[in-house]
Amino acid sequence: MSYLFTSESVSEGHPDKVADQISDAVLDAFLNYDPQAKVACETFVTTGLVVIGGEIKCNTEAKAKVDVQEIARNVIDKIGYNKSEYQFDYKSCGILNALHEQSADINQGVDRGKPEEQGAGDQGMMFGYASNETDNYMPLPLAISHLLLQELAAIRKEGKVMKYLRPDAKSQVTIRYSDKGRPEAIDTIVISTQHDEFVGGGEKTAQMAMQERITADIHKYLIPRVKKLMNAKNRRLFTDAIKYHINPTGNFVIGGPHGDTGLTGRKIIVDTFGGKGAHGGGAFSGKDPSKVDRSAAYACRHIAKNLVAAGVCSEILVQVSYAIGVVEPMGIYVNTYRTSKVKMNDGEIADKVSKIFDMRPGMIEKRLKLRNPMYLETAAYGHMGRNNETIKKQAVCTDPITREVELFTWEKLDFVDQVKKEFGL
Repeated sequence: MSYLFTSESVSEGHPDKVADQISDAVLDAFLNYDPQAKVACETFVTTGLVVIGGEIKCNTEAKAKVDVQEIARNVIDKIGYNKSEYQFDYKSCGILNALHEQSADINQGVDRGKPEEQGAGDQGMMFGYASNETDNYMPLPLAISHLLLQELAAIRKEGKVMKYLRPDAKSQVTIRYSDKGRPEAIDTIVISTQHDEFVGGGEKTAQMAMQERITADIHKYLIPRVKKLMNAKNRRLFTDAIKYHINPTGNFVIGGPHGDTGLTGRKIIVDTFGGKGAHGGGAFSGKDPSKVDRSAAYACRHIAKNLVAAGVCSEILVQVSYAIGVVEPMGIYVNTYRTSKVKMNDGEIADKVSKIFDMRPGMIEKRLKLRNPMYLETAAYGHMGRNNETIKKQAVCTDPITREVELFTWEKLDFVDQVKKEFGL
């Protein structure tokens, strides 16, 4: 019997994502001047106010050159909060910096001199997932949810059509799957997008006109752009039978941090796999890679993607767990959901994985090049399933320097050949 599965996404202008982006921009700035910096930065945003707190351990150059206030204003401006009527804009919002020195008790369990001896920055379990139902090995409902909002943001920033758009938005996609777990159709698409106020004809009439206009524009401009970016197999899922709910509350003028407070780390399912697989509960943004909440989750995604791409299985969940200050992980768990294509059970697959991939925290950092200012780009539209690319990036600091930075290194298929060899494929 077929079943339905739903995932959601939120835009870069969603208040929680504003907070995530500020936290990761602060992290990038410290890593820019001190690659060994230890950062745990959290951000709170609300009407006219940004509060940045957490713990930092870095060299004196980074302390002197990182301008936290300027970093936050730059992020807010790029997102699009640049008008006073939004009640939250980059020029006038107050910014409180409450960062302090990292606890020495935590640091002594992490810093050991050599990367191979580095202890885990915390206890916990981390998960990675991959599926062959999309080209980027991500769950289809989440892939479409992200794409809808990425294209909606592109339309807003281009400023040619849908000129009423404001930065805050959410999407949700429900897919009908066959009893064998294959996507059959898109059942429902939900889009709520912030917009300028529509006036004329009374409040109810204006709201109805707004809803009709946005619905028409979504179908005319947004959906064709999204379909064009999808492969032929998944493009066929866009049928006339899809149920659409566009701004179902009827009005979305008040939004962003003025409409709801935002906080770093509140969109962890959006950041990972949209509810598919599992999640260990740890947030990513604002944390340097010594925090295995982040680095080990990236490493698990890297493992999962390379195993599916190598043909070991069609779908896989990978878990790793750590004790704070301990170098070796507690263990690696694998679930192939009965899609394994090799003559091994999941326990045997996990044993091989532990031999192929070194999951000591310091070696994860080294393998995935995580001590680089590469994190702001992860903080909206998901940390997984993104394009591995190298860009030139300038830090927003009192003494700006430009670096070449490789992004989304955990999305590389650089272990496929080694996996095939080890599994005899």
